[in-house]
Amino acid sequence: MKFKNNSNIDSVSYNKTAIKVGFYTALLLALTTVITFGFAITAVPITGPFCQEGCIQYPYLNTLSQYPHDYLWMIPAMVMTVLYVILITALHSLTPDHNKIFSRLAWSFSLMACVLLLTNYFLQFSVIPASLLNQETEGIPLLIQYNPQGIFIVLEEVGYLMMSLSFLCIFPTFSRENRLETAIGWLFFTGFSLTIISLIVIILHYGINRSYRFEVAVITIDFFVLIINGILLNLMFKRRLKAVK
Repeated sequence: MKFKNNSNIDSVSYNKTAIKVGFYTALLLALTTVITFGFAITAVPITGPFCQEGCIQYPYLNTLSQYPHDYLWMIPAMVMTVLYVILITALHSLTPDHNKIFSRLAWSFSLMACVLLLTNYFLQFSVIPASLLNQETEGIPLLIQYNPQGIFIVLEEVGYLMMSLSFLCIFPTFSRENRLETAIGWLFFTGFSLTIISLIVIILHYGINRSYRFEVAVITIDFFVLIINGILLNLMFKRRLKAVK
């Protein structure tokens, strides 16, 4: 490969760096999401509509025995949200200028999702167990993850909604002439569509008393998109890496 000037060399080096970052981040994102999902599934609900036996009631103050088991999934979840922002940043760097408005919007929504979820998980993991241990329980029922109508659930809902919006925004940036990129783009779009459909159906059926039903739905949808597209994006970056060598 011959270069006419230093700006071309700089451009190729910059693109290669973005591709390498995307390559490793996509794989790490898929792996971290699988780990997060695995830990989250083991945290069996002890309140709300999905609780089968041994359910606890408001104000949910006798839950210290659930620590750290029910909180472990939040650690890889925090890593996952940061990795997602890095991945979108890499994609934005490689997006052609005429489509950068979409990738910039996707990056903005991914950052909103990261801030909301990172704050929510770090607060829950750090504050709630220590407060329960020291019997400082004022205000805890509204914040604790076991409250189906609590702040924790709502912040998760809006956080993963922002992630779904980033799916929609990044969708137009993928080529329709490449089968792999087409599949990645449509999977992002499908994830957003399923999220909106599930939100509408759950609200119409349960109204304001939706509990954590939508939270479970949107997490499941977003996690599957991140796992599958993490793998597919890793393949896409691998191909691009070979092309610039």
